[in-house]
Amino acid sequence: MLKDVLSPGDCAKCGFCCSFRRQSLHLTPLFARETVDEISRLHPEARFKTLPNGAVTINIDDQYRTGDSEEEAPCPFNKKGCILPGHLKPFDCKLWPFRLMRRGDGLALALVPTCPWIEKDDTAKFKATALSVAKEAMDYAKDHPEIVIEYRADYQVVE
Repeated sequence: MLKDVLSPGDCAKCGFCCSFRRQSLHLTPLFARETVDEISRLHPEARFKTLPNGAVTINIDDQYRTGDSEEEAPCPFNKKGCILPGHLKPFDCKLWPFRLMRRGDGLALALVPTCPWIEKDDTAKFKATALSVAKEAMDYAKDHPEIVIEYRADYQVVE
């Protein structure tokens, strides 16, 4: 979806989005409910948890070994690249480095501030790409409202 700004090779080399600091668990991908059963059949070792808002995410809680908020835990589906087939990949991962957020009465697409490529590349190019994927993201969210996170002021909303 975002090949105009991030090549799959660049993403695979970086992998930043595929590990999660304890302090950044809001970045773990949210899964559409209909994909969780199929993923569990393909990867019986996968563990998920349901969040208070009904969203489903990976359960990596036992991967942390210390109380350090900077400690990272890897995504269980990243084995030198994502092992999930495209139709089961979380929308958050397909949309990275953007995230769909609930903002007021509507939805907003925002750049995730921690993506290392945002600093290396032209933000204007990311914004142009965001505008081209915004409609698809908004449409997906209508059918899957659980994948939308609450607005965070540290994200740059693309307008």
